[in-house]
Amino acid sequence: MNKIIMFIVLLLILTACSSKNNDSTKPIEEQDSLEMTSSAAEALATNLHIPWMITKHEDTFYISQREGKIIEVDLESQHPKDHNLILTKDVLHEGEGGLLGFLLAPDFETSQLAYIYHTYREADMIKNRIVTLQKRENTWYETKELLADIPGARNHNGGRMKIGPDGLLYVTTGDAAIPELSQDKKSLAGKILRMTLDGEIPTDNPFDQSYVYSFGHRNPQGLAWDDKGNLYSTEHGQSAHDEINFIEPGNNYGWPVIEGDEEETGMTKPLFHTAETTWAPSGLEYHDGKLYIATLRGSSIRSYDLTDQSVDTIHEGSGRMRDIYIEDNTLFTITNNLDGRGQPSDDDDQLLRIKLD
Repeated sequence: MNKIIMFIVLLLILTACSSKNNDSTKPIEEQDSLEMTSSAAEALATNLHIPWMITKHEDTFYISQREGKIIEVDLESQHPKDHNLILTKDVLHEGEGGLLGFLLAPDFETSQLAYIYHTYREADMIKNRIVTLQKRENTWYETKELLADIPGARNHNGGRMKIGPDGLLYVTTGDAAIPELSQDKKSLAGKILRMTLDGEIPTDNPFDQSYVYSFGHRNPQGLAWDDKGNLYSTEHGQSAHDEINFIEPGNNYGWPVIEGDEEETGMTKPLFHTAETTWAPSGLEYHDGKLYIATLRGSSIRSYDLTDQSVDTIHEGSGRMRDIYIEDNTLFTITNNLDGRGQPSDDDDQLLRIKLD
């Protein structure tokens, strides 16, 4: 009898092992495990205040702060230096809005030009706009408004800016807390926009005389291209179901009609989503076959392998993470523990350096 019982127990164990689901393309909660490989971080600058986007020229970082400041951090001194910002419309730092995207022009060395995306108020309405700046000593002056009247709100303003391999400017916008705007191709809300560096509409955009490159987005906050020129974006879900999307021109990414594994004709499912786990993904970078994601609610830097669809935790323990910049196998990131949702330490917020394997 004992031999029979032992045989049944052994059979049950073997059956359970063989039926385990190892399909890593499934949502995060259905994967067997996440490899926890947290790397040590070195603080390059401390006592920042809600930094939002990292950009870099030679050994100097320029970082936007949501309250409406641009700071400079030199790798040698590691001492943050405030720069003045002169705009024709004031930055509105309210809720998640403020000075968000910040990007140096490709010819910054000679032109001293940069691009910003910021929230403002006009006629009692919250909006966002894209302008160019020029640096003169320690002051940045607005030189041209490229695009205004982008719908805004206390939440869901998007704000990420990147220059693509095609030399054009890509910008993410949120749904401005009005979900149906994401499906309206005439609205600039809930979109990824594409324009020339002078603010013109490219002739090969998917919709005639429109900045809209893709639509059906809720609150995308990350953009990155792989070494084949494929575009990816991170996006906040409504309740968990945060996404990594493979972006193709003209595609509809479903918000607010579908999310997660839901399907609808003419709508594109995410490449990956977090199911019932919340990441609140923000900044995104590509490096050596992987996407690296800064997560706010997830309080970590995670990687997503584009080959086997596995997810690893690269760094945790520093709180809410907002953006990522990768150079020479080194990852730079910023915390956002002073944004009203974190638990700040005495040194927050911080610019961190993490060596990648």
